[in-house]
Amino acid sequence: MQVPDGYPAPLNQAALAATWGDAWSSIGQRAPAGLLAELMTAWAEPHRRYHDQRHLRECLALWVRWRDQSHRPGELALALWFHDAVYDTGDTEGGGNEMRSAAWAARSLARAGADSDVAQRVYDLVISTVHATQHDAPTTPGLNPDEQLLMDIDLSILGSPAERFERYDQDVRAEYAWVPELRYRQSRAQVLQEFFDRPRLYHGQAARALLEDQARVNLATVLRRLGQ
Repeated sequence: MQVPDGYPAPLNQAALAATWGDAWSSIGQRAPAGLLAELMTAWAEPHRRYHDQRHLRECLALWVRWRDQSHRPGELALALWFHDAVYDTGDTEGGGNEMRSAAWAARSLARAGADSDVAQRVYDLVISTVHATQHDAPTTPGLNPDEQLLMDIDLSILGSPAERFERYDQDVRAEYAWVPELRYRQSRAQVLQEFFDRPRLYHGQAARALLEDQARVNLATVLRRLGQ
């Protein structure tokens, strides 16, 4: 499947299903019965506004484009399918959602009969998304190329076109509607300022070429607004 240049449109249903089949075929297994429906239900939970099926479809659109950069593309695709499968905005300490999502992935792979090393690598990929919000993420030591690529895909929204970024920013606020306005603005500004202060936002050359400049513009715009 060819994906046009520029920030990708979300995959349609057929293309999304194809990534699921391709991922399992690449590891020589069949998905457990009902698992795809369970995941799609999880990604459609009513409290999700940004971390929803559109985010999943956008991430997998970039996987389609960049899969040749991956050492184990099927494992990377499965990690993307699971990376926000559990999403609770009450996880204010950070890491709990990722751990539960990774555990779900590992259990599913074990149930399908996948080798333990495959399950461990997918688990580690999902866990690596914790690093995406760390201050020094692009220079975090020890990340393998697939972990770096997954992080670039997960953070691609920062470099999306301005209109899409504005919708993302509004949707994140909606997910945290329970947080008082002043507290939210302060916390959000801190998180985005840490992104803006990084020497670079993305690991890979393709991600930097596509996303880096627009991400700087987007972040500067919302930081100005939050500071008003």
